[in-house]
This record gives sequence, C-alpha cells and structure tokens, in this order.
Amino acid sequence: MRGVVMVKPGEVTVEDREDPRIIEPTDAVIRLSATCICGSDLWPYRGIEPADRTLMGHEYVGVVEEIGMDVKNVKVGDFVVGSFVISDNTCEICQAGFQSKCVHAEFVHGGIGTQAERARIPQADGTLVTTPGQPDEDLIPSLLAASDVLGTGWFAAVAAEAGPGKTVAVVGDGAVGLMAILAAKELGAERIIAMSRHKDRQELARFYGATDIVEERGEEGVARIKELTGGLGAHSVIEAVGTQESFMQAVGATRGGGHLGYVGVNYDVQIPGIQLFFAGIHTLGGPAPVRRFLPDLIQMIWDRRIDPGRVFDLTLPLEQAAEGYKAMDERTATKVLLTI
Repeated sequence: MRGVVMVKPGEVTVEDREDPRIIEPTDAVIRLSATCICGSDLWPYRGIEPADRTLMGHEYVGVVEEIGMDVKNVKVGDFVVGSFVISDNTCEICQAGFQSKCVHAEFVHGGIGTQAERARIPQADGTLVTTPGQPDEDLIPSLLAASDVLGTGWFAAVAAEAGPGKTVAVVGDGAVGLMAILAAKELGAERIIAMSRHKDRQELARFYGATDIVEERGEEGVARIKELTGGLGAHSVIEAVGTQESFMQAVGATRGGGHLGYVGVNYDVQIPGIQLFFAGIHTLGGPAPVRRFLPDLIQMIWDRRIDPGRVFDLTLPLEQAAEGYKAMDERTATKVLLTI
C-alpha cells in the first residue's frame, strides 16, 4: 500500500509500505476513505519532535476490511470513525470519560500512521465507532473532522464549561480553535469571542458562531477581552495554540473563578506558578478523549446539524501529501484533507 513517511524534518514522501495485518485478536484493519494533516504533524516537520522515517497520520475514516477474532462491536463492511488515541473504552479511566488516558492508550502515529491507504487499529471495539450507514460523499470531510479536531475542540469547550449565559474566548484560529467555536455555540454559549488576525479564518469563525473578533495578542489581547466583558474576563477560555504567549493570554483572559480548557500541544510553555496561583481559575486540558464524544458528534453530522467539514480548505490526493505539509507550514491552508 501507499503511505506517508516523514524522512526527516521538512522532508515528506509517499512510499510503498507493508500492508497492515491483524496482529492481536482485538485488532481491525480498515481501508481508509480519507485522511488529513494535523497541526500537530507540523511539530516533527519543523524539527520540534523527532522525525526519522516516521509513519504519519492519526485522523481517519474508512471501511472495515478485516477483524480479529475478539472484535464484537464492528464488523467487516462497517464505515467507521476512530479516535486518534487507542482505547479499550472499558477501563475505569475510560468509563470516567478520559479515554485518552486509557490503560491501553496508544497514539495513532509512528507505528500505525493513517496517512495511508489502509491501517491496523488496535483495540478496535473501544476505538472505532460505526456510522448509522454508508455515508454520502459530502459527509466524509465532516466525519473525518470528528476523528480529531472536532472532538478536540469539543473537549476544549466542555473543559472550559462553555454553556448558556457564558462568554467564551477562543485563543487560536486554527482548525481546533474553529471547532471549539462550533462546540461552544452548540453547547449554548451566549457570546463567543474569536481571537484571530486572519480574515479568511475570521469569516469561518463567524460561520461557526463567533459573535466578536479580537485581533490583538498578548497583554493587548487580554486587555481587549476584559474591555468586552466589563473588566472581568471571559467565563470560559479555550487555548488552542500551545505557545507561551497564547497560554498566558488565555490565563489572563479568564475571569476569577472561570474555566480554562487547554488543548494546544505545548512543548516550550513555562507557566509561572505564582501567576497561575493568583489567577484563581479552573484548568483542564491535554490530549482530548475524542472517543467520549464520537457517538454524539457522528449523529449530529449524520443529521446535518453541524458542518465541521468546512474547516478543510485544501484537498489533495495522498500522493501530494508533501504539498499539503508545505501549505500548512506556510499557513496558506488551515487544514488539508488527503483523498485516497
């Protein structure tokens, strides 16, 4: 089969890779219908994470081709959406709603890699969720978004306790930030402030439910949020970038007693303990337990209640994956869908 390999930072190729096969009785092999490039894939592309012939990709939808003897919840021929973290969905941590910290947790990259024609998915019963039927072609981008960015944005909004009567501020206008706006709206937020400097992303933010746009960053951004909220700050703040500036901007924009949900992958963020201490806020974040939300998200997409697929603004064939990485690295694309 063909699949994406990151040879080294900045160098992506599409190569012949060994076809996946059932290894454990809890495995499934799926034939991918679509995959995509994630903002977190840019970390190894930019040399921030190791990249030495790494198998890339962790977002995926497709049709089950083969199952292990212990798989009960999915069958051959099912169309499925999977989380970017493997989970059994039965352990105590999973049952508490934190499948990304499952006792069997494994990230879908490196040894698996779903930027490919096929993929082996461990713990298939706990990781994969079937759709109500075979989806129409126009639903596939939205179902693909549910595999990571929609589920991650949804978790961020839940972690920030977005809801009726709340003002929500979203730091970051990438795919996850935009999905967090969608989630905040669906959760009933009264006001949603998108922090963005990019006109095209501002338009999409408004489409998904943003009521206000703030272009300022850092301390100026915090001051603007407080100006818009009577000097108090937002009830709920979502951090979807992962830089020092964005995280501290999110802390500063959260009102006393408010909630901060953080999902931006942060390698170099140093949190001043005294500043966080005196902020007096609730914080929750990390790798999103996407599996927790998948059944509901799939149904909303199936019913055409939400349209997260609009977050993909560039579609390329798998063979042109290198062009997709370049486009996202240079910010000429928000999120790239790869067709199989």
